[in-house]
Amino acid sequence: MSSAQTLKRTPFRKILIANRGEIALRVMRTARRLGFATVAVYSDADANALHVLAADQAVRIGEPLPSQSYLHIDAIVAAAKATGADAVHPGYGFLAENEDFAAACRDAGLVFIGPSPDAIAAMGNKAGAKAIMQNAGVPCVPGYQGEDQSDATMLAEAERIGFPVMIKAVAGGGGRGMRLVSDAAVFASSLRSARSEAQSAFGDPTVILERAIVDPRHIEIQVFGDRYGNAIHLGERDCSVQRRHQKLIEEAPSPAVSPELRARMGEIAVKAVKAIGYEGAGTLEFLLDPSGAFYFMEMNTRLQVEHPVTEAITGLDLVELQLRIAGGEPLGIVQDDVKFSGHAIEVRLCSEDARHDFMPQSGRMLDWQPADDLRVEHALQSGIEIPPFYDSMIAKVIAHGATRDEARRKLIHGMEQTVAFGVITNQAFLASCLRHDVFAKGGATTAFIGENTAALLMPRDHGQPPVAALAALLFYVTDRHAPPWRPGRSLAATFPIAMRLHLDGKAHDVEIVRERDGHYVANLDEHAHRLTVEQLDERNIRFSIDGLSESVRFRRDGEHLYMLRQGETITIRDLTRAAPERAAKNGGDGKVRAAMNGRVVAVLVKPGERVEAGQPIVTLEAMKMEHVHVASVSGIIAELAVEEGEQVTTGRIVAAIETGAQAAS
Repeated sequence: MSSAQTLKRTPFRKILIANRGEIALRVMRTARRLGFATVAVYSDADANALHVLAADQAVRIGEPLPSQSYLHIDAIVAAAKATGADAVHPGYGFLAENEDFAAACRDAGLVFIGPSPDAIAAMGNKAGAKAIMQNAGVPCVPGYQGEDQSDATMLAEAERIGFPVMIKAVAGGGGRGMRLVSDAAVFASSLRSARSEAQSAFGDPTVILERAIVDPRHIEIQVFGDRYGNAIHLGERDCSVQRRHQKLIEEAPSPAVSPELRARMGEIAVKAVKAIGYEGAGTLEFLLDPSGAFYFMEMNTRLQVEHPVTEAITGLDLVELQLRIAGGEPLGIVQDDVKFSGHAIEVRLCSEDARHDFMPQSGRMLDWQPADDLRVEHALQSGIEIPPFYDSMIAKVIAHGATRDEARRKLIHGMEQTVAFGVITNQAFLASCLRHDVFAKGGATTAFIGENTAALLMPRDHGQPPVAALAALLFYVTDRHAPPWRPGRSLAATFPIAMRLHLDGKAHDVEIVRERDGHYVANLDEHAHRLTVEQLDERNIRFSIDGLSESVRFRRDGEHLYMLRQGETITIRDLTRAAPERAAKNGGDGKVRAAMNGRVVAVLVKPGERVEAGQPIVTLEAMKMEHVHVASVSGIIAELAVEEGEQVTTGRIVAAIETGAQAAS
């Protein structure tokens, strides 16, 4: 700007972060560095969360469900007023792209750290954004963005576009409210599910349709604009590695984008934000097909989860840019000032079971220790409860290197060193993705996980000793009734101890004994494995076998044992004293059991109704994703034990099916 008098300042001193978890802590970190006070908001489920404890002040805004707390506009605005906060940062997700929330903040005299309500409405709405882009001559994916949302019209439009089609929530992001539909036969059920998920996550069931582009890259361009008409882009991020249309791995720059393509996509992105007078951080998302053609998908009018990879290669603090722009400062840099250095890759650590269709997991994080020497964004600590009401992402791990392969190696090592015991995570799956030849060579598209699922889920060969033998040793030396371990010989008489251990879905019978020379022998599957304990404390064991020494991090919690061995977290249960488990566990008794903690969003059958094996019975929502539970047997619905809106816990019986054999007996 030419002079201070021409600046349109909107100063603030205290920022309320209208979000939770790692993003709230991330915003607080920069806010504190710049001298701003911070306010956290929290639901009952987050009363003891780290973002609450880290803020200068914190305000309870409601019950655990997002609709009763983090999506409650009036409660958040009231919290800002009660604490004297004069600015609001929305983070990402929840209300970050809600024009009503931005307008409510401005109407209350609060500085909204983001674009104007009009810009959010124009670009945050997928249908509106596509219309603006089409008018500007930007290539867009063919589709339907009409107001008529009737089932008949949506089906007719899908058939006009041609299958496969994508159903996408207008107000959505992060893969919620999105379904890939292969043919007309499943369109109606997919439409219902997408609408339900969109309503739950964003408070708006409206959807659009798009032709599905086969095997594309997902490329996004980071942009910034200020209130004085200045705009720049910060290059691209490749977000192609996804499951359920949600990103798992992001990197910058993209291995598929040349400097010429980057300049062309960046120019289009900057032109778009200037056309609408956009202010703040934003991201334009494109599909890049194998021929090099690209198509606009949507614009995210907020900070992105994956912004750290852009920070790593540009040296810029994107939250700082947001705060300065919101305060009325000019952007301060022009396009030629943006320089790129090296390569950065981020993985999203999620509490989910990759081996069981990425089923969300909640519960207590018994032991948490992030990797050293990497940037790790998280709000975790040992003993913390991970609630079932929010997104399954619990941490982000970011590596930066001079080259892509250096960054990839650092990240693999970091994932192998991360301790996350107590809740199943996708840690090993992420490392497997990073190791895979297709990813290593920069060839991953959005089809990467789907095409390589079996290989990505294949257990690694850890060599000797078998995990069951090592687990038996750890159960033996950590038993509270056993004499304390000491190195060297022992004169005490020892007796073999028989154990039954459960891991990898199977029971393993092991017999272990300590010999007088100090070694241990574990007999498993008619083989004797001789182990020596070299060092042992409450969390680590160093042992050797056949001259090979190895260190393993572990934690025992009663009958459960957790081990981090060569980058893989292994959970073992001691069944030695457990009662035999019923064969009914897998539903062979006709009982449909909740596979996770969640909320019942749809009951799809009625008592007395005949159902076939595989037929949908109940839909549960956990961590913002819907999961259909199906009948394991054919028969008659004898009992429905849940109602829509009810919260259930893992293993609870939600329905009972009476088979013909049961009725006859």
